[in-house]
Amino acid sequence: MGPYGGVEAGGTKFVCAIGTNPDDLSAETVFPTTTPQEAVERSAEFFQAHGGVSAVGIGSFGPLDLDPASPTWGHITSTPKVGWAQANLAGALRDRLGVPVAIDTDVNAAALGEGRWGAAQDLQTFVYLTVGTGIGGGAVVEGALLHGMMHPEMGHLRPPHNLADDPFPGICPYHGDCLEGLASGPAIEARWGSPPASLAPDHPAWDLEAHYLAHALVDIVVILSPERIILGGGVMQQLQLFPMVRGKVQQLLNGYLTVPAIIHSVDTYVVPPGLGGRSGVLGAIALAEQALSAADTLAG
Repeated sequence: MGPYGGVEAGGTKFVCAIGTNPDDLSAETVFPTTTPQEAVERSAEFFQAHGGVSAVGIGSFGPLDLDPASPTWGHITSTPKVGWAQANLAGALRDRLGVPVAIDTDVNAAALGEGRWGAAQDLQTFVYLTVGTGIGGGAVVEGALLHGMMHPEMGHLRPPHNLADDPFPGICPYHGDCLEGLASGPAIEARWGSPPASLAPDHPAWDLEAHYLAHALVDIVVILSPERIILGGGVMQQLQLFPMVRGKVQQLLNGYLTVPAIIHSVDTYVVPPGLGGRSGVLGAIALAEQALSAADTLAG
């Protein structure tokens, strides 16, 4: 069935698309993230203007309430983004359109998209980490998106921070020098005085960036044992980071893990997204497909 609606709800922009897979996207729109009410209305108007959809999936910035039994399911919770704390996103769009709606984090959605059509096809356990305006990670474990008490918050891992080598205090409003506070795009700009895209490939920023990312990846490797790690987001457009991160991951593991993926195949273990910048919105379409299937099961 279909078509499905996908919403990639980012802190700076919303991306909405209609389709069923990467080769079947009939319409797409992008608009700036303003208020929750306007974002829901513009998303709904887009889907209705193109004939409607059978279900909608949302991959959103968070934190999110993903407990289906909670009265605030589908709400963005403690985000520092002005005007968005406690915003009802999924429920409001479901009420507006009258179709099944599924919601997950933007990075979980991107992981789902990469598993379905991208760099993690045929894998059962893998991680998608985005490094951009913020840092977040989504995980698929044994074929299912990882949840639990809420959802993973990998951007708030606490890598070792040697203040003598890097006196930068970090920019996270909650933790200061967590991974996001030290290695996100805004952190790079705050530390070096220039946005990441303007820094030369041999700038010392990139060795420090690779250092922090490698520490996070090692934590992820030893906790979740993923079969592959996908690194996306705007900062990872600096492709020189990939060999630097891979090398530092191997150094930090120091021969402890003798699996071929780390020892012999690290170039295909830490990789860019197979779907490029479309991982999130395509993952949201995959969420919509799941939402419709779940609704049909309940109805049957």
